[in-house]
Amino acid sequence: MEKAIKATIEKHGKLNIMINNAGIVDDPKRNILDNHLSDFERVMRVNVAGVFQGIKHAAQVMIPAKTGSIINLGSISGSVGGITSHAYCSSKHAVVGFTKNAVAELGKHGISENCLSSYAVYSSLTKKFFDFEEGGPQKRAITSLEGVVLQQEDLPNAAVYMASDDARFMSGHDLMLDGGFTVTNPSFRLFSRFALLFGLHFLGKEIRIDSVVRVDE
Repeated sequence: MEKAIKATIEKHGKLNIMINNAGIVDDPKRNILDNHLSDFERVMRVNVAGVFQGIKHAAQVMIPAKTGSIINLGSISGSVGGITSHAYCSSKHAVVGFTKNAVAELGKHGISENCLSSYAVYSSLTKKFFDFEEGGPQKRAITSLEGVVLQQEDLPNAAVYMASDDARFMSGHDLMLDGGFTVTNPSFRLFSRFALLFGLHFLGKEIRIDSVVRVDE
């Protein structure tokens, strides 16, 4: 990491943007008793210690310049559980926490720092958890954004925005690129016909509903 940043400085004279996107995942195991400490430590070493190294060495050249933007790649697993392995989920929660803590220090040097957390897009990591052959995981996910599928180019597009002057006052934020996944609880379907009937019964309303018409129809 230090060598890469040094090479950037030698070639371009400065470092404006640092994106920490290296990450690995262990094999998903449903039972914690089947998980091994060595696998857990390996994931944390790359996903968390790698971000630490990236932030540290980027800050080394950004602090004297009094400017810079650091973006750490997170995941929806950094906000909710039950999606990926224990190690990967823990590592992404750590990235979010580390980002917030670093903001408290680096902000006084004019350096902004944010997380970019996305839903699953096809990669060597995500194919371990999702079957993409029939349209991708978006077809089966509980999101509030229908008719839109996350594409690989959506991530760099979001990163460009976060590093641009348009987002110059944004720091310490975890930008969710997830189609509303992390704000939707599949256990509660408020806007479905079943939930409407259940809610009225719960409130003690003796109302008979034969049909429910969607507003967009």
